[in-house]
Amino acid sequence: MRGVALFLLLLVAAAASTAAVAAEVVRIEIRKSERQMILLGADDSEVRTYKVALGGNPVGHKQREGDERTPEGNYLIDWRNPKSAYHLSLHVSYPDAADRAAARSRGEDPGGMIMIHGLPRRMGWIGSMHTALDWTNGCIAVTNAEIEEIWSLVADGTPVRILP
Repeated sequence: MRGVALFLLLLVAAAASTAAVAAEVVRIEIRKSERQMILLGADDSEVRTYKVALGGNPVGHKQREGDERTPEGNYLIDWRNPKSAYHLSLHVSYPDAADRAAARSRGEDPGGMIMIHGLPRRMGWIGSMHTALDWTNGCIAVTNAEIEEIWSLVADGTPVRILP
């Protein structure tokens, strides 16, 4: 009986700790050249850091649909997909008005559906080995365990800054 009570106490403490960290995460920064995603607190402290895979053509700002580039700039997490083909996914608000206008001026579709996501269905076993190469169509990929943690720590509306 004492073992069950201790287990429940530890479970409540862990949940409270996760909730406290979630309240601390106020911004996401993605450093493409370093293949890093950092969850930042109100005082710019690093709450969590992850190694990521990017689009297959990662250098430069996304220009058009199908260019396999990860965009650069300031966006938001504006919705989430619990039934994603990539375990879980958080949508980055690309393209913004400037991205759409720039693409329109070139006669191109800016693309969209830029997500922070896990690994494809039935591929979770790859784990962190997925970062050995940039393989997405412009998204930011982490392991399934990492996207579960990010999902719980990041609220909709959280700013995302994607740096070269």
